[in-house]
Amino acid sequence: MTRFALTLEFDGTPFFGLQRQKHGPSVQQSVEAAARRVTGEDATLHSAGRTDAGVHALAMRSHMDIAKDITPFRLMEALNALLRPDPVAIIACQNVPDDWHARFSCTGRRYVYRIANRRPPMTLDRNRVWQVTPELDHTAMHRAAQSLVGRHDFTTYRSAHCQSADPVKTLDRLDVEREGDEIRIHAAARSFLHHQVRSMVGCLALVGMGRWREEQIAEALAARDRQALGLNAPPQGLYFVEALYPTSP
Repeated sequence: MTRFALTLEFDGTPFFGLQRQKHGPSVQQSVEAAARRVTGEDATLHSAGRTDAGVHALAMRSHMDIAKDITPFRLMEALNALLRPDPVAIIACQNVPDDWHARFSCTGRRYVYRIANRRPPMTLDRNRVWQVTPELDHTAMHRAAQSLVGRHDFTTYRSAHCQSADPVKTLDRLDVEREGDEIRIHAAARSFLHHQVRSMVGCLALVGMGRWREEQIAEALAARDRQALGLNAPPQGLYFVEALYPTSP
């Protein structure tokens, strides 16, 4: 049995999320079905993170255990051929030690959230950004975001359906930057709660629109109450960017 580390890129628009779902298609289901056709085996895909319906990934790290004698390059090529037309691609594949785990060996995760701050409708980036038409003050958003950096109880900024036993997380980075009519929010932490990034982005957008004071971001955090949340940003602007490991596999 050989463990293969895969790096996945996908458009989450047609999927109900990365994880296998009972009620709709998933990225995991697509990759596992392709692997079954290549190897004749029921291999399970394990990934560094979870994504909701509509969320995308630039470089999701995953792994599968496969008994078939096959090189990483041939496995990658075969999977990509069979994944079509699903918007999923294996962009890297390599052998890793048996004790390397895409989820449990991961020491950091990075996301980026894209906001298109313009009035004309989206064409090329439809379903790939959150369009916000009122002018956003990205500098105010960035200042407000810094109150969330560090170790906090993020109960306010997590889904009511979050399965994590502990709402306390350490947020390493939350930066807001603008380039033209696009605003990007960069978030980094060892791990995140369900909806944490989308919830933080939604409230920061309220600050950018002038509907919230900058201080309300910290006040909502201190409330430790989901009812204090102002807005949960939609999934289509969110991208899983990178999974970090102590050493490269």
